[in-house]
Amino acid sequence: MSINLGEFCPPRRLRHPFDTITAGSLHFIALPLSSPPISSSHSLGHPSSMAASLLHVRFTSPSLPSPVLRRSSCRPAATPTRIYAKIREIFMPALSSTMTEGKIVSWVKSEGDRLAKGESVVVVESDKADMDVETFYDGFLAAIMVEEGGVAPVGSAIALLAESEDEIPLAKSQASSSPSSPAIAPVADSPAPSEAPTPPPSQTAPPPRASSASASLSAHPASEGGQRIVATPFAKKLAKELKVELAAVTGTGPQGRIVAKDVEAAAASGSTVPREPKTVAETGAAKVPTSPIIQLGTVVPFTTMQGAVSKNMVESLSVPTFRVGYTITTNALDELYKKIKSKGVTMTALLAKATSMALIKHPVVNSSCRDGKSFTYNSSINIAVAVAIDGGLITPVLQDADKVDIYSLSRKWKELVDKARAKQLQPHEYNTGTFTLSNLGMFGVDRFDAILPPGTGAIMAVGASQPTVVASKDGRIGLKNQMQVNVTADHRVIYGADLAAFLQTLAQIIENPKDLTM
Repeated sequence: MSINLGEFCPPRRLRHPFDTITAGSLHFIALPLSSPPISSSHSLGHPSSMAASLLHVRFTSPSLPSPVLRRSSCRPAATPTRIYAKIREIFMPALSSTMTEGKIVSWVKSEGDRLAKGESVVVVESDKADMDVETFYDGFLAAIMVEEGGVAPVGSAIALLAESEDEIPLAKSQASSSPSSPAIAPVADSPAPSEAPTPPPSQTAPPPRASSASASLSAHPASEGGQRIVATPFAKKLAKELKVELAAVTGTGPQGRIVAKDVEAAAASGSTVPREPKTVAETGAAKVPTSPIIQLGTVVPFTTMQGAVSKNMVESLSVPTFRVGYTITTNALDELYKKIKSKGVTMTALLAKATSMALIKHPVVNSSCRDGKSFTYNSSINIAVAVAIDGGLITPVLQDADKVDIYSLSRKWKELVDKARAKQLQPHEYNTGTFTLSNLGMFGVDRFDAILPPGTGAIMAVGASQPTVVASKDGRIGLKNQMQVNVTADHRVIYGADLAAFLQTLAQIIENPKDLTM
């Protein structure tokens, strides 16, 4: 690379050794400090910071006299450039394609702690899951800019990482003077309904701490009445290492979620035996403790997940959709399910498998339109299935459902559901669906319509299979199990005849399900 000295004002640092600087017929070659001088060259000490290494002058014309450098056209630098230890910002990561902001669930590390590359620093609640965020550098956690429970936009700084302990005070000063730090930490814990003016006598005990005060109740808000404990991924890992029973731990994180410091405190106090939440669940009063937690008449802000669901539902209104219903006889499917249920096969997996086999023959129903100008025939059949979890809805994805056998598909589905309820799904496990199933049959719902998720072509709502009196073709009356399915589709891509043909194929597969176990 050739660089003209006349363009080098003010002085700059050369980025690579052996770069050449040209001044007329002179060439300056930047060499590393460890390199020996070039033969037949003259060493020249350079006063500026243009190169961190020695500059060696080499004549390109033997007739030239000794080199003379004139710096009249270049203003000398006021102060020499120095290399400072780095203070890096830890940013709020984009944990999914739809994530615009994240909530700090808990800090795994404290200010002043040493960090190693790849080590978990903070647990962030995205729009669909809680995820550990790792550091990409070694150093020290110098300053936390967004506290637990705070919300920050994707890409904004949530903490500062110092290269050495000496730079921690400088990083703290930088964090305190940063104009963005107060703006990105609007703590909006959902268990803090701000209706404080209503009960004046309780001003000495602020309402936002009601969740921690209610920790002594039979179940904290994150536990679905004591049946299931919600904890951050790092807290669960720590509990296994310290042999702490999570059911005995009171969560102090957002909505009663158990964080790492709760586990450490329980381990220090020797709390390893489950307390009353477990016994309440075992006595069959699982649903009773949930009612006192809800304070009627209060305004509760959306959680991150609820905000994402709301955004997606509003976005879906811009897509022109239509609906087609179909009645399917399920006697044969019910018989098959009874035979293989003991092997771990679920009805959800059977429906997903049948749907994927029908989509093979009708690829347009598995297509998607994202820009309104074209559509894509998706190369994979990924069946997303709606699952209700704490404070929202998520759609774990059975990827390549048409290529996986029913037994593996059932095992995968159980794994996905467990991860979904623990809020540990990775983005590719919930945002890669090409066709969606929503099943309310287990609640006795016989029919309903589903809203089309943005970026997909169709969603099928599945009702309960119920005994129905039907007339056969020969005029006889009989009893058959039947279920109603309703498909909502993007009418820009999929037409009525497409859905009708797809549903006919699906009915044939379900009514003659021998291929589902192959």
